[in-house]
Amino acid sequence: MIRWGVIGTGGIAQSFAADLGHTDSGEVVAVGSRRQATADAFASRFGAARAYEGYEALVADAEVDVVYVATPHPMHHEDTLLALRAGKPALVEKPFTMDAWEAEELVAEARERGLFLMEAMWARFLPHIRELRRLLAEGVVGEVVTVHADHAQWFAEDPAHRLFAPELGGGALLDLGIYPVSFASMVLGPPSRVLALADPAFTGVDAQTSILLGYESGAHAVLNCTLRAKGTTRAAIVGTEGRIELEQSFYQPTSFTLIPREGEPQRLFDPVAEGGLRHEADEVARCLRERQLESPEMPLDETVAIMRTMDAVRSASER
Repeated sequence: MIRWGVIGTGGIAQSFAADLGHTDSGEVVAVGSRRQATADAFASRFGAARAYEGYEALVADAEVDVVYVATPHPMHHEDTLLALRAGKPALVEKPFTMDAWEAEELVAEARERGLFLMEAMWARFLPHIRELRRLLAEGVVGEVVTVHADHAQWFAEDPAHRLFAPELGGGALLDLGIYPVSFASMVLGPPSRVLALADPAFTGVDAQTSILLGYESGAHAVLNCTLRAKGTTRAAIVGTEGRIELEQSFYQPTSFTLIPREGEPQRLFDPVAEGGLRHEADEVARCLRERQLESPEMPLDETVAIMRTMDAVRSASER
């Protein structure tokens, strides 16, 4: 069993700890929070043996094998450096960092120290996404021409909510847009051209960002994210020989359909009813057991490239 130390006690940290209950690869043994009371409550709920106020004692805990960084986006860089400099491998919530410079520094630190590091883009490790990648490798849709993906959610306009708070890395792009951008990266790699349009929320963070990515192959990715309305949250990969359509909430366990250019549609995958975050935890455990310093399913160079794309999207949308 891999022994996890969790930095942060918010919603995603709670989901991760709960989903570890669906696997036998690891368990939470320690948690760190800015306040002792929240650390104690988290430890009591999820059976962690130790609860720390602050993060220094957690990363120094000899009983912790790997650290899960689940703090708000602007803290990822500092909190992950703390773990790495204490000699701890780390799984870092998405988006990995606020920008590519921070991502490059974390990757360089991990590689210099010979430590495992991975972005917690949990969608990469879901069974339907793994099956999707297998089908794409087999060329079932031919040459990919277009990728479509949207992540549109409605949030009440609350200045205290982290998605509207600039100091917490709020906005649609970083929190929601990372999913479509990462999906396009998985299918097509890094873009050669980036166009974007954004409009602000009442606090100044982006409320909606639409993205057009161009690739050397001639393919396009058409992506959208918004805080203002509940959208389809679907995705599609369109190729010369057919297309694959992913159903609602493409980044969660879901189904997809292969629609050939000629012939009948085929429903190819039905999701399993279990915690989705367990799969990334299993992958970390596998990599640690096999002494791999990064996951081939979410390579560090790709994580950095995705952050470069995110930087380019913000730059393009500000013109």
